Amino acid sequence: MSTLILNADAQPTNFLPLSVIPWQEAIRYIVLEKVSPVYYYDEWKVRSQLWETNVPAVIMLTEYQKPKRTVRLTKRNVYLRDNYICQYCGEPLHDKNCSIDHVIPVSKGGKNRWDNLTTSCRLCNSYKSDKFIKPKIMPYKPDYWELVQKRKTRGYDIKHSSWLEFIG
Repeated sequence: MSTLILNADAQPTNFLPLSVIPWQEAIRYIVLEKVSPVYYYDEWKVRSQLWETNVPAVIMLTEYQKPKRTVRLTKRNVYLRDNYICQYCGEPLHDKNCSIDHVIPVSKGGKNRWDNLTTSCRLCNSYKSDKFIKPKIMPYKPDYWELVQKRKTRGYDIKHSSWLEFIG
């Protein structure tokens, strides 16, 4: 199980990916007094010889940390920017059948940059090969909040109902 981490302002420290940690790490932070628990998993306790506690579902940092709002260039973020849709044939895709395509092929000097990478199905990527074919929507560098909104629309894997209060 995972624990959601909130900043001192009661907002998740990150949305891309969602700021979650293993429950063991959350307990370690509680013991070190770096966080305070907000919600617990019902009827789930862990015990040692001298100590017993409920497992936290949501924790909040005791000190505010300035969040990073830069967008990292990753496969998942490119897929998210393109709404998991092949930019050549328009087919909706899933993680397993998505691929990244270079609009300007690497063999012709194309770089791994936001404005050169696009989501493609494997069939279109194979067909395109090292040719230049213009995608339906030209790639661009997205804004952090644009990606967050798209991620929220796709939904998160919610481990505890209290998470919904903070994710929105």
